[in-house]
Amino acid sequence: MVDIIYNLGIGFVHCFSLTNLVLLMVGLILGLLVGVLPGLTLVMGVVLALPFTYAMDITPAVILLTAIYVSGTYGGAFTSILFRIPGEPIHVPLLWDGYAMARQGKPALALGWTLLAACIGGLVSSIAMVFLAQPIAQVALTFSSPDYFAIVILGLMTVVTLNRGSITNAYISLFLGLLLTTVGVDAIYGSARFTFDSQLMMDGIDFLTIMVGAYGIGEVLTRLGEGFTTEPIKQLGGKMKTQMPSFGEVWKLRNIFMRSTIIGHLIGLIAGAGATVSSFVAYGVEGQYSKRKKEMGSGIPEGIAAPQAAATASVGGAMVPLLTLGIPHSAATAVILAAFLLHGLQPGPQVFITSAPMVYTIFASLILGIIVMCVIGYFAVKPLVKVLDYPESVISSFIMVFCFIGAFSIRNNITDLWFMIIFGIVGYIFEKIKFPIAPLVLGAILGRLAENSFMTTMISYQNDWTIFFRRPVSAVCMVLSVAALFLPMVTHLLSRKKEQAAEVEQG
Repeated sequence: MVDIIYNLGIGFVHCFSLTNLVLLMVGLILGLLVGVLPGLTLVMGVVLALPFTYAMDITPAVILLTAIYVSGTYGGAFTSILFRIPGEPIHVPLLWDGYAMARQGKPALALGWTLLAACIGGLVSSIAMVFLAQPIAQVALTFSSPDYFAIVILGLMTVVTLNRGSITNAYISLFLGLLLTTVGVDAIYGSARFTFDSQLMMDGIDFLTIMVGAYGIGEVLTRLGEGFTTEPIKQLGGKMKTQMPSFGEVWKLRNIFMRSTIIGHLIGLIAGAGATVSSFVAYGVEGQYSKRKKEMGSGIPEGIAAPQAAATASVGGAMVPLLTLGIPHSAATAVILAAFLLHGLQPGPQVFITSAPMVYTIFASLILGIIVMCVIGYFAVKPLVKVLDYPESVISSFIMVFCFIGAFSIRNNITDLWFMIIFGIVGYIFEKIKFPIAPLVLGAILGRLAENSFMTTMISYQNDWTIFFRRPVSAVCMVLSVAALFLPMVTHLLSRKKEQAAEVEQG
């Protein structure tokens, strides 16, 4: 314990060297920018920054990439809350309550809750990363494809919680999203599916195109149909200042902060899961077990704090297996691993012996980066809220431009623009007929991961589906998923019995 604290202190000293500090600030700002722009993901930001690290030493190079990674999990919160455009898939659950709170005239408070959740989740997870790296990595090493599939299924089952209307409509929307992920070439067998002999369909439909279209273009079309009437926000936008929740309000949600942070950290340890699954699962857990679960989606702090805390906490979790085992458990950490290898260093258990100063400098930079990110985010809230003073028609025009730029930048493919327009129309129609958009996007984001994990499991275990219920982690997740599936039905039956009993008493 003493050695860890001493080495961490040395790491902080190294972080305050001019080169490391400048690169940390640059990385944080770049991460916020790529998080804000729809379609320009944090993974893309890390990839674009990688070539600039070739001439650097290993420590400043990893500090730059890690700073982009951690701030990217927070940057998309701004557009999610203010404009209902998730800059990252991570922020889809956040916008359900964050945007709703903004529409109630409290955009600065929504951003304040997001900032606080990112700070708490990130710091707690980073400290846990320092002290629990090796023991947690040993447990995570036992996870395999059945566990990944079960966790994704648990995330998909949150559709029951997220939907406030018809459960049937929610599942139709979910299955449509899952169907869209099957378009293109099968990753396991290499066969073309639902391409209709068109080369344009061979690459499939990118989930970012669906997300930006359904939420971004769809919301602009919806607001256009309503005549851009945003009086509550427009009147308050210029008067409001940065608004952080009070200590009493935060203390009431202490269990949610800790629960979501633990969820994010643990899921961050699992290959392929990361921040996106963490935010969905954390939101779903609160939707099932929170005291205000029936109000989720209506603009309450619980729906903002849970997904953001889990998303930021997943960064600390993802760094554990990368540094201690040399295993990248997300796309962003895979790029960071590439930076290690480019500089001739293979992460693993021996790295604590051969390169301890470098490792603890990275640990310290992550903790310092979260603190600095929160300071930057705090001062960025006021100018962002003032954007609401502009006519919504002008803001919507810029949103459309950014949506097109973001969609095209995904793969530099004009086909993605057409898909984005199509799903923008789909999002508009869904809003009109009161069909939930969230399950569609959820299925599109997690569907491919679920399919790959399932097929890998079936191949590895000779089509024995019982393996999902024979492994501890997957069994727990599958049981929770089944409970989430049937809980609304049981609740509905119980409520009907109570109503019938009340009618009998009245009669």
